[in-house]
Amino acid sequence: MSSALADLCRYPIVQAPMAGGASCSQLAAAVSEAGGLGFLAAGYKTADGMYQEVKQVRGLTGQPFGVNLFMPQPNTADPAAVEVYRHQLAGEAAWYETPLGDPDSGRDDGYEAKLAILLDDPVPVVSFTFGCPTRDVLDSFAKAGTFTVVTVTTPEEAQAAQWAGADAVCVQGVEAGGHQGTHRDDPATDGSGIGLLSLVALVRESVQLPVIAAGGLMRGGQIAGVLAAGAVAAQLGTAFLVCPESGANALHKQAMTNPLFVRTELTRAFSGRPARGLVNRFMREHGPYAPAAYPQVHHLTSPLRKAAAKAGDPQGMALWAGQGHKMARDLPAGRLVDVLVAELDSARAALALGRS
Repeated sequence: MSSALADLCRYPIVQAPMAGGASCSQLAAAVSEAGGLGFLAAGYKTADGMYQEVKQVRGLTGQPFGVNLFMPQPNTADPAAVEVYRHQLAGEAAWYETPLGDPDSGRDDGYEAKLAILLDDPVPVVSFTFGCPTRDVLDSFAKAGTFTVVTVTTPEEAQAAQWAGADAVCVQGVEAGGHQGTHRDDPATDGSGIGLLSLVALVRESVQLPVIAAGGLMRGGQIAGVLAAGAVAAQLGTAFLVCPESGANALHKQAMTNPLFVRTELTRAFSGRPARGLVNRFMREHGPYAPAAYPQVHHLTSPLRKAAAKAGDPQGMALWAGQGHKMARDLPAGRLVDVLVAELDSARAALALGRS
């Protein structure tokens, strides 16, 4: 690992920030205590809600941890397309007996208020998704002693992060579960995502920043693979989603290894932005018609997803999952870190033996 990351975690294992409840204080603290780098997801929370979780983590561990922020989104959505989608979802609202949400509930996710809190009371690491902060913002975190990471999905986005002053990039392959962290949501590029190993190599040749690799990683052998490709650490989300400390809904956890769900796809059905999840009824019926409108569609479908979860119906939920979801292991987070480290050590030993 780079010296800065080595100071933050004993092992090159980062728990991905999963917005929507999975990345809670208990999970982040357990991963950090075990020698990985735990993360809180500030997305979809109020600034005060984020701060309360930060305080909870500090009460559970003295080890470093991170907080992930969503970048504010430009208003590029077509209101007419959102309205058409609203009408299409009318049947879902009737079925779940809940009104649809207000698509205009906000686009900035409380970004400025969250920045103010994290600069006033710094945490060890702050990462960013859906864009790159300004140089002023990254410089302010540097002065506060906070290590900054920008999620990227192309070499060009990595170059923008380097220019802006980020300390590292999280390179997200198309295999990753949940939202693709693209800096600009362009429907013309749907389906053109780059696989993780190719993307790590491309980014390594484009920038001088440390690379954290994310996307479909579930085993220590895969971690060894991305480290051999030039990453300094691996970020895992789906692998930690099923841990008992995870705040994910029990139906979501069970679906990871349920043979009823055979594959994942990228869809705009739930949020208006490409995100990878288990293919279910909602995705099949509405994915082809969902507009490129984030976060408007997210706000619109939020009550439906909550009602589906309350009704015990995974077919109406956003079951975010990476391509390796079938390899999920129901282990306590600290134990999972130990197992991953043992697998990583074995893979490295095998590689060394093969070279000798």
